[in-house]
Amino acid sequence: MNQPLSSIPAPDEIAMRDALASALGDWLAGARLTQTAAATVLGTTQARVSEIKHGKTSHFSLDLLVRLAARAGLQPRLSLTVPATPGDAAR
Repeated sequence: MNQPLSSIPAPDEIAMRDALASALGDWLAGARLTQTAAATVLGTTQARVSEIKHGKTSHFSLDLLVRLAARAGLQPRLSLTVPATPGDAAR
């Protein structure tokens, strides 16, 4: 069964999710908290923290990763750039 195009993440979305997941993984490594304590800080479950720690975040939504990063004290920001020519955006 094929997924509808609207449910397939765009490369930019994947890159944003990967960056957030990587930052959260770095935070976990530096925080020196147990997974249970980290879960409390992040407002999620220990199982989710384990998934982040092991890089298994492909099923995490972008908005969830943003919320978790903010709860970790990180400051997620979005930066938009305008393509050099209008046709570049369609490629």
